[in-house]
Amino acid sequence: MKKLLSVLLVLTVIFSMTAFGSSKITLKLAHFGTVGDPGTDAAESFKKEVEEKTGGSVIIEIYPNNELGNPPEIIEQVKIGVIDSCLLTQGSIDKYSKKFALLVTPFVFKSYDHAYKVLDGPFFEWTKNELEAFDMHLVGGWDYGFRNLTNSKRPVVHPDDAKGLKIRTPPEVQQKSALEALGAEVQIVSFTELIPALKQHTVDGQENPLSTIYSNKLWEVDQKYLTITHHVYQSLNLIFSTPSWNKLSAEQKAIIETASKNASAAMRKVVQNSEEDYIKKLEEKGIQVVRPDFDEFKAKMGPAYKQMEEYVGDPKLVEEFLKMVEDAK
Repeated sequence: MKKLLSVLLVLTVIFSMTAFGSSKITLKLAHFGTVGDPGTDAAESFKKEVEEKTGGSVIIEIYPNNELGNPPEIIEQVKIGVIDSCLLTQGSIDKYSKKFALLVTPFVFKSYDHAYKVLDGPFFEWTKNELEAFDMHLVGGWDYGFRNLTNSKRPVVHPDDAKGLKIRTPPEVQQKSALEALGAEVQIVSFTELIPALKQHTVDGQENPLSTIYSNKLWEVDQKYLTITHHVYQSLNLIFSTPSWNKLSAEQKAIIETASKNASAAMRKVVQNSEEDYIKKLEEKGIQVVRPDFDEFKAKMGPAYKQMEEYVGDPKLVEEFLKMVEDAK
């Protein structure tokens, strides 16, 4: 009996080595999410599935909360192969392909399902090979959510209520142009400096998905008012350094692609289902929540759309993307 078990164990090891290769591959995955953020949880589930299904031949080391640098630094390190993979939003990716900028066009999506239909279908086919020239491989889009506005000064019920507010945005043209179109005084501040900027009242407010607003406890830095603007939609995108991707066998790549889709589905479910829960929790922390008329805000976006067109630099790309959006309604 002992001999039989020994033989079976040897055969199992041989099979594992044949299927996935004899050497263990360790891959660094960097992202900006904090503990408790849906993206952080999705990354952990992705890690678990990959390691289990590859029999431990692929190990994922996760570096959250900008541990390996801020998003622009992370993607540059993936590009040169210092980091194996990352989860980043379109704002960090569109420096390499302007197509990615279009997904974040202000007020273009009516709902999460509308955004997913575009992201998973024509948009993925349109962009899946865009990063290959920069030694990066796009695996797939997860979720991040619609961004919303908070501030310490007053409720923003109508577009004019945003006039004069000092609002922090990341450097992305989409958020910057949308808030400027509302009359806000936009200030570019890195995410790592957001809390100090709010605490010191260098800025009056900021815009982010509800999960980020809650997980970073923005009520503790005088954010008294939340407006559910849904002004832009963003997703996290799983990107690999091409040399790191090419180290993997076909079976390992397939496992990673499946695990990515599963993490995406789980994260999307959490993001959608948790919106009202986050709003309730934020109200319990004393934040006043406003649900405005989206169309009233969208009507102010003319200058933002002009900036978007100038940034992308190709009217045909804008037309192609808007057709995807219209066809997906």
